[in-house]
Amino acid sequence: MGGIARDNKVKALAIGGVKDHVHMLLSLPSTMDIARALQLIKGGSSHWVSDEYPMYRNFGWQEGYSAFSIGISQVKSTMDYINNQERRHQKVSFEDEYISFLKKHGIKYDPRFVVE
Repeated sequence: MGGIARDNKVKALAIGGVKDHVHMLLSLPSTMDIARALQLIKGGSSHWVSDEYPMYRNFGWQEGYSAFSIGISQVKSTMDYINNQERRHQKVSFEDEYISFLKKHGIKYDPRFVVE
């Protein structure tokens, strides 16, 4: 995913995932919107997985995604957050953490699109 980002002039500051989701901290060029960056990374990584691992040729990302902007002062803590996902999700599920985050920041959501 980092290589795909780099090939498309996106700076991947941190990428980390667990079995059911990925977090990325990206710095986008001013000419690229978030939707295009995610389209390139998700599409390119799906293609790579199916090429490299034929048993997963039907792999595909979910249709949606969430994107949040941060200030420069939040880069280090966000990188730490991404790099410690596995340990954190041993204590709290992704869904519970995500819903808590949305509520904390007053973001309305449809629960049908949060939990699979």
